[in-house]
Amino acid sequence: MDTAKKSAIILGATGLTGGLLLQQLLADERYGSIRVFSRNSVGFTHPKLEEYTGDLLSLGSFRDAFIADEVYCCIGTTKAKTPDRELYKKIDYGIPVSAAQLCSENGIGTLLVISALGADPASAIFYNKIKGEMEKAVLGYKLPKTHLLQPALISGKRKERRSGEWIAKQIFKIADLVLVGPLKKYRSIHPNTIAKAMVWLANNPFDKARIPSEEIVRIAND
Repeated sequence: MDTAKKSAIILGATGLTGGLLLQQLLADERYGSIRVFSRNSVGFTHPKLEEYTGDLLSLGSFRDAFIADEVYCCIGTTKAKTPDRELYKKIDYGIPVSAAQLCSENGIGTLLVISALGADPASAIFYNKIKGEMEKAVLGYKLPKTHLLQPALISGKRKERRSGEWIAKQIFKIADLVLVGPLKKYRSIHPNTIAKAMVWLANNPFDKARIPSEEIVRIAND
């Protein structure tokens, strides 16, 4: 590892957005080491890449290796993929909050988490409620630099097929054309845009903790 350069941790690098983020960080000369924590291998090697495989629901077991300048949490599931609500909460709430706790314990000052547009702990919608509760818990650790990105529907081709999400994306391809003005924030967003915004936020001062979808696009395009 090049100690003169930055180091980063990615949770969820085998997913759509996390995979694109990994490629960006590996190509970024500011970074000398990228540690990936995931259930499965990303499937390739790189001089900067360090892989740790295991159960992210027990993220604390990685405590000694959870050392970096920045942590990127790209973890998330869906109702279709994880119908059990208890397990769903363990993933979408438990993993980001565990990451925040480890950041606090290990002196990591920067944490970026993918949340969702509409996240609200008081929401009657289960998905939005869990995301809102997660945001509140993560911010409770008061890390020096925390950003919660709230994208609308994420476009792009996933490795696994999610039929309901695929239908929604076809609808949004048309809807994006008419979502203007105040409705612009509901436009679908490409995962590469989210990844670019995350890297920018990690490397630049920004005073907002919660960043809605439209602002994610603006940051990525700057």
